[in-house]
Amino acid sequence: MKNQSVANNLDWTTVLIYGLLVLMGWLNIFSTSIPIEFTEFDFGDYYGKQLIFILLTIPVIIVVLTIDAKIYEKFSFVFYILGIVLLLGLFVFGKTVKGQTNWYGFGSFGFQPSEFVKTATSLLLAKYLSDSQVFLKNTNHQLLAFAIIGFPVLLILLQPDAGSAMIFFSLFLVLNREGLPEWYLWTGFLAIVLFFAALLIQPIYLIVVIVIIMILHYLRARRINRIPLAYLIVFVAATSFILSVDFVFENVLEPHQKDRINVLFSDTVDLKNEGYNLNQSMIAIGSGGVIGKGFMEGTQTKGGFVPEQHTDYIFTTVGEEWGFIGCTVVILLFVTLLFRIIYLAERQKTKFSRVYGYCVASILFTHIFVNITMLIKLFPTIGVPLPFFSYGGSSLFAFTILLFVFLKLDANKVNEW
Repeated sequence: MKNQSVANNLDWTTVLIYGLLVLMGWLNIFSTSIPIEFTEFDFGDYYGKQLIFILLTIPVIIVVLTIDAKIYEKFSFVFYILGIVLLLGLFVFGKTVKGQTNWYGFGSFGFQPSEFVKTATSLLLAKYLSDSQVFLKNTNHQLLAFAIIGFPVLLILLQPDAGSAMIFFSLFLVLNREGLPEWYLWTGFLAIVLFFAALLIQPIYLIVVIVIIMILHYLRARRINRIPLAYLIVFVAATSFILSVDFVFENVLEPHQKDRINVLFSDTVDLKNEGYNLNQSMIAIGSGGVIGKGFMEGTQTKGGFVPEQHTDYIFTTVGEEWGFIGCTVVILLFVTLLFRIIYLAERQKTKFSRVYGYCVASILFTHIFVNITMLIKLFPTIGVPLPFFSYGGSSLFAFTILLFVFLKLDANKVNEW
């Protein structure tokens, strides 16, 4: 009877969009990995393994929807601790791939715990913020919320996996939605802008611009008793940050991280080395034109010119074979999914369910935005998968669990008072 109730109240619109994205993702993986001389279906190839992963998500979904919705809230701390233990275990039992120790190896299969920790962190953050005694205007409450997000980030950075760690910062959008002062977001945004600006513009010019902006702002706002000392503090902080950028870039960032930034902003990058991946991805996407070359007809795809095309670069196949129209359809599906999740989150009867829904939307949005924009030279190249599209069991299972836990909470709202 309980299963029937879940089925009756499940948001099938979201399920349909999820199914379409998974199907379209598999078709693109099939196109990127199928050999030119295709004779028989090979479950050992990427497309075959991904089909197995997709089929295995069915029992995963059933389990997620069968578990009592209260379990996710009641045991959120347990899930979080389990995730932390798995991250710590990587430093002992982890498998190192391309300099990163972020996988557990099981034969030809791997398990990446950081993907699942996003769900665990979201659950605990939702549990904490749903406490009626928690107010994000309070500094102590802010610090504990930051710690919930920051602890897994620290462990993931030590792997080192900056791409996965960055995704967790999307949860600050949720904190802002729940009352975190907006200056936190503005400070983070301006720090990113200043960092990249300092790489492109002489520091002295940036400092002059900051002085002019601050003088104009002070003259406009002084009638409401703005404190001049506050402007001085901001100026010193901004200037120190700008002057430290060059040191951080040269001495803190890893060589591959510097290459990715140089590829984004420099016109003199070697397209046969550090600029190869991005250049090939842009060629593939651009060559599709309006309607694309057709399914399994992409010359860049079939020629294997785009590295890792079945994983982080899967969207290049959409651009080449499905063209602008296909890219638009895929992006619209993602946008529709995000707006649907936000709509469902707003109609929740409990704060826990609402906050978790916003966590899901924020994480998915960041993955989608970063993955697609990095392929068209609007964002530094960072290794993050495209949800439901990219090859990989860990990412597919993790995104599926992340989404369907929320759908379970939404389906259960009829039982909430």
